[in-house]
Amino acid sequence: MKTIKDPVHGYISVNEKILPLLDSPQVQRLRHIRQLGFSDMVYPGANHTRFEHSLGTMHLAGILAKRLKLDDNDVLLSMVSGILHDIGHGPFSHATEPLIEEYIGRSHHEVEHMLRETEISGAVEKIGLDPSEICRMIEGKHKLAGIIHGDLDVDRMDYLMRDAHYTGVPYGTVDAQRLIQSTILSENGLALKDTGIIAAESLLIARTLMRPTIYFHHVSRIAESMVKAAAVRHLEVTGSDRANELLSMDDGSFSVELMNSESESASTLMKSLMRRSLYKRSIYVGLDQIRMSSVLRSSDSIDERKIATEIAETAGVNEDFVLVDIPSFPSPMSIDVMVENRNDLVSLEEMSPLLNTLNDTRRIQWRMGVYTLPEYRRAVESAATEILNISKPTKQNKLNI
Repeated sequence: MKTIKDPVHGYISVNEKILPLLDSPQVQRLRHIRQLGFSDMVYPGANHTRFEHSLGTMHLAGILAKRLKLDDNDVLLSMVSGILHDIGHGPFSHATEPLIEEYIGRSHHEVEHMLRETEISGAVEKIGLDPSEICRMIEGKHKLAGIIHGDLDVDRMDYLMRDAHYTGVPYGTVDAQRLIQSTILSENGLALKDTGIIAAESLLIARTLMRPTIYFHHVSRIAESMVKAAAVRHLEVTGSDRANELLSMDDGSFSVELMNSESESASTLMKSLMRRSLYKRSIYVGLDQIRMSSVLRSSDSIDERKIATEIAETAGVNEDFVLVDIPSFPSPMSIDVMVENRNDLVSLEEMSPLLNTLNDTRRIQWRMGVYTLPEYRRAVESAATEILNISKPTKQNKLNI
């Protein structure tokens, strides 16, 4: 047994069987992937990594699995899934997720190729676990997947507490121990006893408040848009067949690759990012200001680069100087709660009116951004307003900007 000092959970014990996984190149790479991408441009302390988050997730997964009285194999499965759940992340975490999906055709949850084709394969084999079962846990398809892949999973518990700790933002308070003690195993998977409702509501409030404050802060979104544009320009020169290699790098190697790119646009964008010389908001609006909002609700199918090119042409500026950022529309949060006195499973909406309010808040928080260099802001604003059919904000939305 190895003991690791963690700033969030105190001491974390690592099972001897899991140690070879920690030493694998794929897990060690996570030491060089920042958990919050470019959030350190807003919160200088936000330099924690996917590696320490994975350790925390493994730690809480083990506690929860034992609390559920799972057998030794399922406890080990839960802990291994926790330590491996983020190995599919690209450089700067979620910043490059859209590129992985576009160029490689998978999400960061899909890691079976890594479990079968890399050094991790041998380590998993020695532990005696089935790689397919680990993949189902990470992808949310296993009967126990709710431990690390659900609305109240230990992954969320750890990252909310950890991100709040390193940013100094006081909104990520989560009573992880109460949630774990209140979690039960039902016929349909994990559920929550009614004694954990307040703790569950607290976690959902934390998620809701952390979204605009950290995860969707406009500076982070601008930086992410710049790095995506740089990577696209780089792959236009090198060829898209290099996408897998590029997106398997860590933050440092990826940054050096783009700064030294043969594409002048890619190099300029990445060097600007490293100097924190960022594009500025030209348009930053909610759904109530966009008359094409019914289309944006399915924003996964929106071609941001095509819209950016059209705006740039209308504004009379180089297309490299316009970036369009249309985040996915937030999906509703929903949780099953075990009500003991009725011995039945009901949705949390029936027990707590707060959940509907939080889902409404998440919709109001949504923003679409159009970013450009400072000298082009007015021209780009005018062009984007026309092309996207943007209206003036309502009184309600003004209060939430």
